Amino acid sequence: MLCGSWRRSRRSPEQARVASQVATPLALLPSPASPDRGTKRPGLRALKKMGLKEDEDVQAMLRGSRLLKIRSRTWHKERLYRLQEDGLSVWFQRRIPHAPSQHIFFVQHIEAVREGHQSEGLRRFGGAYEPARCLTIAFKGRRKNLDLAAPTAEEAQRWVRGLAKLRERLDAMSQRERLNHWIWSYLHRADSDQDSKMSFKEIKSLLRMVNVDMNDMYAYRLFKECDHSNNEHLEGAEIEAFLRRLLRRPELEEIFRRYSGEDHVLSASELLEFLEDQGEDSATLACARQLIQTYELNERAKLHELMTLDGFIMYLLSPEGAALNMAHSCVFQDMGRPLAHYFISSSHNTYLTESQVGGPSSTEAYIRAFAQGCRCVELDCWEGPGGEPLIYHGHTLTSKILFRDVIQAVRDHAFKASPYPVILSLENHCGLEQQAVMARHLRSILGDMLVTQALNPQNPKELPSPEQLKGRVLVKGKKLPTARNEDGRLLSDREDEEEEDEETEEVLEAAEQRRRAKISPELSALAVYCCASRLRTLEPRPGPPQPCKVGSLSERKARKFTREAGNSFVRHNTQQLTRVYPMGLRMNSANYNPQEMWNAGCQLVALNFQTPGYEMDLNTGRFLINGQCGYVLKPAYLRQLDTTFDPECPGPPSTTLTVQVLTAQQLPKLNAEKPSSIVDPLVRVEIYGVPADCAQKETDYVLNNGFNPCWDQTLKFQLRVPELVLVRFVVEDYDSTSHNDFVGQFTLPLNSLKQGYRHIHLLSKDGASLSPATLFVHISIQNS
Repeated sequence: MLCGSWRRSRRSPEQARVASQVATPLALLPSPASPDRGTKRPGLRALKKMGLKEDEDVQAMLRGSRLLKIRSRTWHKERLYRLQEDGLSVWFQRRIPHAPSQHIFFVQHIEAVREGHQSEGLRRFGGAYEPARCLTIAFKGRRKNLDLAAPTAEEAQRWVRGLAKLRERLDAMSQRERLNHWIWSYLHRADSDQDSKMSFKEIKSLLRMVNVDMNDMYAYRLFKECDHSNNEHLEGAEIEAFLRRLLRRPELEEIFRRYSGEDHVLSASELLEFLEDQGEDSATLACARQLIQTYELNERAKLHELMTLDGFIMYLLSPEGAALNMAHSCVFQDMGRPLAHYFISSSHNTYLTESQVGGPSSTEAYIRAFAQGCRCVELDCWEGPGGEPLIYHGHTLTSKILFRDVIQAVRDHAFKASPYPVILSLENHCGLEQQAVMARHLRSILGDMLVTQALNPQNPKELPSPEQLKGRVLVKGKKLPTARNEDGRLLSDREDEEEEDEETEEVLEAAEQRRRAKISPELSALAVYCCASRLRTLEPRPGPPQPCKVGSLSERKARKFTREAGNSFVRHNTQQLTRVYPMGLRMNSANYNPQEMWNAGCQLVALNFQTPGYEMDLNTGRFLINGQCGYVLKPAYLRQLDTTFDPECPGPPSTTLTVQVLTAQQLPKLNAEKPSSIVDPLVRVEIYGVPADCAQKETDYVLNNGFNPCWDQTLKFQLRVPELVLVRFVVEDYDSTSHNDFVGQFTLPLNSLKQGYRHIHLLSKDGASLSPATLFVHISIQNS
């Protein structure tokens, strides 16, 4: 698999002596902690490793609580909730028994735990219970909130505090600790009689649980090699020895030997040599020494600046050894440029949690979008009873929420994940009176957050920067007409976004005349930097530029502009914001490929955040960098007014990306209820960029092994515009008779992809971590 020869080590006499004592010629992944002797509850050792076994709150969660689950005004049901002994999951009772996996939720999938009536559900249906007894568990992805009321305020607090401690400890875990935790939790489940001993039958059950179909003869041979007591059971150190064999990483051992030489430890200079070969151009001897101090597990080796295989694996599994450049995980770009110079994370029909035909509307959808770094959200505003405007998808069966409640959610949650400005994109269908109510709510609820006048009175039409607008909310809406055009028609910026694609220009003109601009002066005054307009043509308008005009167009129109007038569209987007939205025919709230719009420099590429798929993976990957703040600086050629760039004519290839797909580790089972169901994984690498760069290539599949499959296959791509490229790594379960099943993925910009041997930490379809599932690859990027 990996070529190379052993090197003769260069050690001081003292280092050589220590090396002979700490090195393990075929070191294995660090073993889990030895089982607690005498305990019949081996699962508790996981909590002990987390330092929480004796914690009073966690102990109460282990005993369980009877909590009221609240779903509607009349549906308040008592259910038992109990923390599992692995410390990673919570079991809950259901009225009708389901499969075991349907009775748990995982701590790592929790987005937030809120106290009191801090969810839409509890505000509407929890009034009978004092806020001190209530809590809401909000999940990542599409899973609905869990609204609960405890018997007492103290019991509610135990769950709030306990979950906070578990989440904090889980976040602080290294990949090694997560792997140890993971394998011991499965070991506990496989130990059917809970006697802390493992028969061969239980070992086979464990292997199926962790997604490997091992030949019985080979599995029994491994079992007997570890059965030193020769009693057909493994216990204590014997279980440890079996797990160490199971968790071996031969490919990492081979890389380590190549640099460590005959004594099987790395000095700081040898580690530096590895780092330089990895493409770490800024690495120094001091950096290598710091890595040893950070990741080496053996204190004697650390004292003498030596790294063992265990420390080497710790480093490669850490964020510093991952595929994403750590320097790009914080805000590192210039945030002082005009708004039009950034891609801005944007949501369409933000209020929906499902489809746009009959799905529910919820303020929780806004909270989730903000938690994902979204900076532009949409509000479809309609006349409501009692003088209060509503938000919902007009002319459909979607449920309705109050405009006022959404603005309160904006106030409370818009800046928790990012300090940079939020744009409220109003699609206004209200009359003058309720428009005035909307303006009043915006001013009274948002207060100083709301931008109500130009920041620079000397140049009021110049777009400010994200840095200047930190913590501020912008309204994108219609401005009162100030003039008439040549045919006497009012220059109204009324949008009717959903219908633009389906109607002819003549119908649109007639509709425009019918609904001519009844725009409230109060609401009009709030459209300071984002004055909504429909972008009908790319022909330059007479007079000075209008950077505060925000053009809105459907995906179809944007695609047409890109293909027919690519450079003109790019130039337009260098100084004005453009919002692109899905065409109205996508009744199931499906998404379009956002990369096509980013290629032309469109900033506000609005997607249905509630709909998972590769399109949302691309959006997550695009905004993964720069601190996940929702703003990413566009490449220079998408910011220059006189640019010659055209995404349809990008020029010859300039970059070669080579991906050597080596192995994967601990892939999830797709059917947890079927022990014999083992994945047949393959890896596909997908390239998204300008049309000439788009490509995908895949490996062969590996039969019946989701635990440690090996491919060692090389995939190569020629790229023309690398600055726009997103790379998506996908793992699928091969199926010869139907579509492959999705296993996991990770997407990131090519410019943030590190070279060398890297682990890729996989995500689920909803974007949740699949830890400890990883891909191990070698990346090479060569510029011509």
